[in-house]
Amino acid sequence: MAEPVLCARGFGYTYPGALRPALDRIDLTLEPGSFTVVAGESGSGKSTLLRAACGLVPHFHGGDVRGELSVGGLDVREHGPGDLAAICGTVLQDPESQVVMSGVRAELSLPLEHRGAAPATVARAVEEAALVLGIANLLDRQAATLSGGELQRVALAAALVHRPALLVLDEPTSQLDPVAGEELVWLLRRLNEEWGTAVLLAEHRLERCLPAADRVVAIAGGRIVCDEAPGAFLDWAARERPALATPGARLFSLAGLSPLPASVKDARAGLRTAGLLPPAEQPGDERRPRRGRHRGPVAASASGVWHELRDGPAILAGLDLRLEPGERVALMGRNGAGKSTLLKHLKGLMKPTRGRIERAGEVALLMQNPGDYLVHDRVGDEAGAEAIARAGLAGREDAHPRDLSGGERQRLALELVLETRELALVCLDEPTRGMDPARKLALAGRLRALANDGVAVLVATHDTEFASELADRVVLMGQGDVIADGPAREVLCGGWHFATEVARVLGGAGGALTPQQGAAVLGRELVPR
Repeated sequence: MAEPVLCARGFGYTYPGALRPALDRIDLTLEPGSFTVVAGESGSGKSTLLRAACGLVPHFHGGDVRGELSVGGLDVREHGPGDLAAICGTVLQDPESQVVMSGVRAELSLPLEHRGAAPATVARAVEEAALVLGIANLLDRQAATLSGGELQRVALAAALVHRPALLVLDEPTSQLDPVAGEELVWLLRRLNEEWGTAVLLAEHRLERCLPAADRVVAIAGGRIVCDEAPGAFLDWAARERPALATPGARLFSLAGLSPLPASVKDARAGLRTAGLLPPAEQPGDERRPRRGRHRGPVAASASGVWHELRDGPAILAGLDLRLEPGERVALMGRNGAGKSTLLKHLKGLMKPTRGRIERAGEVALLMQNPGDYLVHDRVGDEAGAEAIARAGLAGREDAHPRDLSGGERQRLALELVLETRELALVCLDEPTRGMDPARKLALAGRLRALANDGVAVLVATHDTEFASELADRVVLMGQGDVIADGPAREVLCGGWHFATEVARVLGGAGGALTPQQGAAVLGRELVPR
């Protein structure tokens, strides 16, 4: 029998200065070729488990270790990240801090060069990894010019280039557009099946990865509370942890249907079995006027804005956008469409090469990497007591910001940027990275309160579920310009990729975007056939 790629027996870990363990009595065995998803709320211990698997815990973070954990037969107490890297490829939540070389080709070559591979071997492996990840066109680019999603794929390619036995990924789709995110998950499944690479993946957006998984391990309070196949996990989640259930599973649960589906395909098959079929015609009011014709007060605007690179492409290409006080707008689009660049222009961090930006007042901006906003060694030194409490970090004042989970760092950084008074506009770039569904709902509520006070809110996001909870308007960017601009129910309904899971399951019926709306449609509008 093959040796497990990871084996934990009574494993526990406590961060330096922490009052309680981040992991407690973990028993877990991963077999070669397995595909395991780790689920749990923010701060439950998911990221800590992944950091232990690659040796960052305890060798980088310090702290106290109990029990046993081995990776590829190597004890993590005795072997650090350098030793474990031969067995375990790792992609963490913040790939922008993981990419260390200035060029993409050099980044992919580095792991193999460290192992003394021959130049021809390095070149072949880099080419193969780039082709597999769809980044061959980025090989000659500088890392500083890449978008967050492009950096994420480069970090993944660097982790895969030496074909490790175990691949550990923390929120790998968090910065990828819907198409790239789904392609990545199925790429991981293909590598898992064809290469035999074991995958250990922590993710909040479970609807993306459950169809590819063999097994789901749920963690709460540092302990494993469920270890089941995806279908059995969803049954458990619906009973014990509804926030962990996927939108499709919540839709079925609210509608009283079973079994709970692990994928859109399963959900549509379940509706057919139940005799509930969405109408062939999708709803929509084509007579609705285009956004932008109304001319009310403006919080911020972009008029004919271009941002052109010297000897390079135009990142923004004649973009027009008006944001009115109190609007809640989701900014969506493919990776590299120019969303982050637009936010920087609205803040004033970048200037257009052509066109005009106008602002009615101060603009608050939270970019993709919350670590850039955290400069102290203690959480308590970053913000006041009220802000720390709003971030859900009361009692963590003595913790180092690097020991917080990705979602906790995100919430703390958000409180820092919102300290500015008299705001006209709040811009957030992928703010839900590392956040569980409950925290996303809380964030949406916080942003709605700002909008109710007259602050315009613009959120760049790939998270269609979050966009449906927050936004009354969705702006979809193509390549540097706006290609769709309208109510969320029109833009996010009836499509395939830029649509919520409920909209995909129901085929756009009733304009339903959330599980609650979908359950109402199933009970009220869909006629059994």
